[in-house]
Amino acid sequence: MPGIIRQLSNLGGCTHPIRLAGHRTEHTVNTNTGEISPALRRLDSTDLPAGDLLVRCGNRRATRCAACAEVYRRDTFHLITAGLRGGKGTPETVTSHPRVFATFTAPSFGPVHNHPTGPGGSVRPCRCGRRHTDDDPALGAPLDPDRYDYDAAVLWNAHAGMLWRRFTIYLRREIARRAGLTQRAFPDHARVSFAKVAEYQKRGAVHFHAVVRLDGPGGGDTPAPHWASAELLADAIRTAARKAEVAGPELDGRAHSFAFGRQLDVRTIRGADFDGGVELTDRAVAAYIAKYATKGAETATGVLDRPLKFAAELAHLNLPPHAERMIRTAWWLGARKDLEHLRLRAWAHMLGFRGHFSTKTRRYSTTLGALRQARAEWRRLQAAIARGEMDLQPVDGAPGAAEETTLVLAHWTYTGTGLTPAEEWLSASLAQEGETNHG
Repeated sequence: MPGIIRQLSNLGGCTHPIRLAGHRTEHTVNTNTGEISPALRRLDSTDLPAGDLLVRCGNRRATRCAACAEVYRRDTFHLITAGLRGGKGTPETVTSHPRVFATFTAPSFGPVHNHPTGPGGSVRPCRCGRRHTDDDPALGAPLDPDRYDYDAAVLWNAHAGMLWRRFTIYLRREIARRAGLTQRAFPDHARVSFAKVAEYQKRGAVHFHAVVRLDGPGGGDTPAPHWASAELLADAIRTAARKAEVAGPELDGRAHSFAFGRQLDVRTIRGADFDGGVELTDRAVAAYIAKYATKGAETATGVLDRPLKFAAELAHLNLPPHAERMIRTAWWLGARKDLEHLRLRAWAHMLGFRGHFSTKTRRYSTTLGALRQARAEWRRLQAAIARGEMDLQPVDGAPGAAEETTLVLAHWTYTGTGLTPAEEWLSASLAQEGETNHG
């Protein structure tokens, strides 16, 4: 029992771990002589209490695994924060660079139920005549489903990623024009760095939240040019968002094209200063973006968070009518030969959107991979301390000093996913005990 409890505790609350069978052996290698030592440590899955090596699933969706999604959310928070405040390899001087927080919305595909607000935050009646609450399931549903443009709504999601790429091209052009630079010369003077996440609105349309930063030619390591300002960056974003457009397919004689909606919110990030009467701090922006990194289309569909194999599965999911029609539209459009490049059936559960939920430019800040690697190294160090195996390295230049490296031989095979009923019970008990002790 103590062994299985320790193994489950190492999962950190993951409810759908990956089960692996195999072995792992560690040797030391003398880099001077090539001599390989006998096995220092050996891990065999058959010796583990669960009978398998249990590895966290790492799923970012809160509906699939709340524990792993929380780790992903926190990593995203630190990634965004590093690009705003510095740290984790990013210099703190980025706080002096022009930075804005922008929200790009989708266009209208027909009137939907909403709860517009008036002066002082008062809720005004919807077009249907009712005052909807925040948890009203009618929010986002079309007022007239028969006149709602479902084809365009699905195709918008499918082209949203391409539209964002087109926007970033226009943004660099607009900044260069305002700085009096040619497009060819712009990379020698400045660089645009950003991090963004995608969010589903209640109506099922994707929109983007982004932190955009204007750096010097070397990214965050170099100061922004003298002409750079938050006002220039915000103005260039507004112009580029209006100009960006992506041509879509022609369906039944109607040519589709896609652009961002008229509602574009661009606000300057000024640390703890006030902007428009609202405190827009680095931490608030990072927390807001990280919140959406663990959510997908299930925020609009209610329950569907995995691919469909057959359209008939929809009959057993009890989805909201609007979400079900969006999925069926994606499934139907996915059968067209002229749209097969969009892979709409594979992404029908995402209402046609097939892009990454969180993306960033290379020079914005650290990476999720670097954060995970640092966490894994820290855990290995803690395990070595617990075993009393702190390595003592020979002093450089000492007589007979030999450099050693670690050789790892491993072979693992996938055997399944999830916990047995007994393991689930134990894991839930450990989680409940942890919450009680934390409280």
